Amino acid sequence: MRNLLPLISSHPGGRSGLTCRYRCGDACFQEIPNTSDNEYAGDVIAGALSRRSMMRAAAVVTVAAAAGTAALAGPAAPQAEAAALAGPGGSPKYPHKPGLSGARGLRFAPVAPNKDDKVTVPDGYEQNLVIRWGEPILRGAPAFDPDRQTAKAQAGQFGYNVDFLSLLPLRGERGRQVLVANHEYTDENLMFRGYDPANPTREQVEIAWAAHGLSVVVVQEEHRTGKLGAVGRHPLNRRLTATSEFRVTGPAAGSPLLRTSADPSGRKVLGTLNNCAGGTTPWGTTLHGEENFNQYFANGSSPTDKRYGIGSSTTERKWERFDKRFDVAQEPNEPHRHGWVVELDPFDPDSTPRKRTALGRFKHEAAQPRLTSDGRPVVYMGDDERFDYFYKFVSSKQMKKGNSRAAREHNLTLLDEGTLYVAKLTGDSPAAEFDGTGKLPSDGEFDGSGVWIPLATGNVSHVPGMTAEEVYVFTRLAGDKVGATKMDRPEDVEPSPRTGRVYIALTNNTDRGKAGKAGADEANPRNLNKHGQVLELAEHWDDPAGDGFAWRLFLVAGDPNDPSTYFAGFPKEKVSPISCPDNVAFDDHGNLWISTDGNQLGSHDGLFGVATQGERRGELKQFLTVPTGAETCGPVIQDRRVLVAVQHPGEIDGATVDKPASSWPDGPGKIVRPSVVAVWRRDGRDIGV
Repeated sequence: MRNLLPLISSHPGGRSGLTCRYRCGDACFQEIPNTSDNEYAGDVIAGALSRRSMMRAAAVVTVAAAAGTAALAGPAAPQAEAAALAGPGGSPKYPHKPGLSGARGLRFAPVAPNKDDKVTVPDGYEQNLVIRWGEPILRGAPAFDPDRQTAKAQAGQFGYNVDFLSLLPLRGERGRQVLVANHEYTDENLMFRGYDPANPTREQVEIAWAAHGLSVVVVQEEHRTGKLGAVGRHPLNRRLTATSEFRVTGPAAGSPLLRTSADPSGRKVLGTLNNCAGGTTPWGTTLHGEENFNQYFANGSSPTDKRYGIGSSTTERKWERFDKRFDVAQEPNEPHRHGWVVELDPFDPDSTPRKRTALGRFKHEAAQPRLTSDGRPVVYMGDDERFDYFYKFVSSKQMKKGNSRAAREHNLTLLDEGTLYVAKLTGDSPAAEFDGTGKLPSDGEFDGSGVWIPLATGNVSHVPGMTAEEVYVFTRLAGDKVGATKMDRPEDVEPSPRTGRVYIALTNNTDRGKAGKAGADEANPRNLNKHGQVLELAEHWDDPAGDGFAWRLFLVAGDPNDPSTYFAGFPKEKVSPISCPDNVAFDDHGNLWISTDGNQLGSHDGLFGVATQGERRGELKQFLTVPTGAETCGPVIQDRRVLVAVQHPGEIDGATVDKPASSWPDGPGKIVRPSVVAVWRRDGRDIGV
């Protein structure tokens, strides 16, 4: 057996200390906000990871149809799997040219793990920079000059650290699409020469406010290649920042819990903060999850502040010195106005984006809709915190088809009325079988069932002791009360457009199994979980509005040589190593694409594709890696193009503008700039076919 790949960081998930400070306010070094005694998903999936040979045979959730559940189909026995993977005479069904065949959409030579300061793509593929931080997108915005930044200029330029990306078709303009991007956070050490973290200037703070938020920019494709370029000053181009106006809608709008001295109505908020991943709706809007908003607020004191991770002292960026809304002692309700899902209409540059209170308030990593058979949207959402929960929202309204004004106005109300649920998972093996060592339970599989517990419907609370408004504003506490299952940082969530199965990236949780903390269970199988896993969920009868589901582990990430890893039963010697799954997306072939955040295996983060169906289910290949210090975000997978956001390049401990840790994307002597990259095949054909 080959040696295990080396671990590369003492920080949780492999991030640098600089990233921990600026991205999430050192969340992993703070007290865990969830102190409830709810069952831990690790307690549910417990450690069954050393049983890998058996799991290849047992990668199926076996649920009786008579009980009203949907089965997660997989090979039923080792012999069946071996037969499916073998050719005539028992020889493996693998290509003579390694990497150039496989699941359709994944026929490329996988990129080897590396630490190169560039975006590395497969042989036969090309790339280009679509847009960088600071490029002007609005009329009147100047060209970027790192030594002459102003808040006014930044408000007309592409924002800083890019996360979620969406590409939408632009009717009537040949070869053009609308790119929507989240700008999650700022790293002032890498933005400003000579930055003093203890004494930021008002100018620096206002530039950072303008660099947060969202960008809408039209992009033009080059004929016969996958190259994309921004169309500056297009009428649809738009910037939304930490000082832009947002509407509060839904059942908590106007609540006393949302009122401040600046907004006694509780219906108008300035800014959107820490937008991480998101989603694209079937009706042509985009959804944006406000994640680590807590780190921007100083002087918290209440139990609800603590449950949301709001500290009791000053903040890293010191914004509270320049605007009292960031000082909880002065404006105790201001934090309640963040932590929502934002809905944006990118085709109406004059519209006011909406914060949708019916979807609950927590650290939203993402929000991805799926339609029921009668056309009602169901939105799946993860709360990116150690030991927090997984949710869904089921709308009470049906989507109207078409692009008429009436249809668009109706569809912009879909996420304001419905029922909010939280998930409770149950393993199908006795709890006594799970000791955190990875021992396989006696039934030989990691699986179970689950229920969706209703929290609130409109103005009606289903949680004893909480009003509906309290459920929406303090959704984490509602999940605590009803016994939701604690998960390992549920991040991005994506329903398969082909099968309806829902895939949940559980990035990592290095606190699992520590003294006083929840241990491994059947859904979160490893103590001190450095690498994370991907959970697969099937709604009963394939009804996303249903109240029950079956689940199993699809991937258990890490070094394939580690017996605790699992790749849906696919032979582990034929997959790429993967660590810390974060954002996920599907291609048209039904393959799941996974970007990583904090690789712990001696390589830079990257983008991976994995088959979810057929005899190659679990075949995972690395498509690209990103530069030094960067995280892979986005991604967008089209037939002829892959888009990724290269977030926080050069974010290494000790790095500054004058002492950069990376020279990407513009070379030595240039400031490091988060950017969006497009990748395509040199021969112009579809990706991976």
